[in-house]
Amino acid sequence: MALAQEDLQQIGDYVKDHISDWIAEQSLGKPTVVYEIELRERMVRVEEELKHQRELMREGFEQVDKRF
Repeated sequence: MALAQEDLQQIGDYVKDHISDWIAEQSLGKPTVVYEIELRERMVRVEEELKHQRELMREGFEQVDKRF
């Protein structure tokens, strides 16, 4: 059974419209938008922890300076 070019075009358009949904359903990963939001949240937590570590280092340096 041969398909006309128009039929192939319709099939191609359908696949393009739905492939991201199919991949998201089949993969163990999460949809791109959810993944990006989680990544941003993790980046904020890392930045906050780095800021906290920087403060601890400053306090440690101040203590060392007081000893000398």
